[in-house]
Amino acid sequence: MDRPGRRRRWNATDLGLIAVFAALVAVSAVVPAIPVGALGVPITVQTLAVMLTGLALGPGRAFAAVGLYVLLGLAGLPIFSNGRGGLGVLAGPSAGYILAFPIAAAAVGWLAAVVLRRTTGKVRALALFAAAMAGSIVFVHSLGILGLMVNARLDLSKAFLADLAFYPGDVIKNILAVSVALALHKAFPDLLVRRARPADEPTPPA
Repeated sequence: MDRPGRRRRWNATDLGLIAVFAALVAVSAVVPAIPVGALGVPITVQTLAVMLTGLALGPGRAFAAVGLYVLLGLAGLPIFSNGRGGLGVLAGPSAGYILAFPIAAAAVGWLAAVVLRRTTGKVRALALFAAAMAGSIVFVHSLGILGLMVNARLDLSKAFLADLAFYPGDVIKNILAVSVALALHKAFPDLLVRRARPADEPTPPA
């Protein structure tokens, strides 16, 4: 028996959404970045696209979409910020942030699925924002700081202080991501959480 919100396998629509959101993250890297300090890690709108992917698609599809983006970038396509691409990015100060993207998208997607099943109204909006901020802080910022320590050779305190510059932008971007996600889920109620059918309602033919 299927549980509400559980998808047995991906269909053509799921695969299409994965491709569309992977492209969305890639396009977000084209928006001019704002340089921060001398470390070479700019403020971009990519995290907005990453969080929106999680909020919209749930854990599995969000991980696949953002993971596809990262893999294509590491394979050499110039789809990271400032037109970068290739494995050399892993030696730069942004490496931790980039590698955190798929994990953060999956975590936010899992939290979003829980929120959408259990909340409504303003509580839902606040809970989705909390989910996006949790994904940003626990994964993107934590792994970003680790990347700064390894590749920029900063100690923990300096890496932490350098990372703080990204928090105000994350708050704004996550508010925007939640606003768009709420509009998507209102327009497409089954986008993330499938509703249970009444027992007497026949299952539509495949």
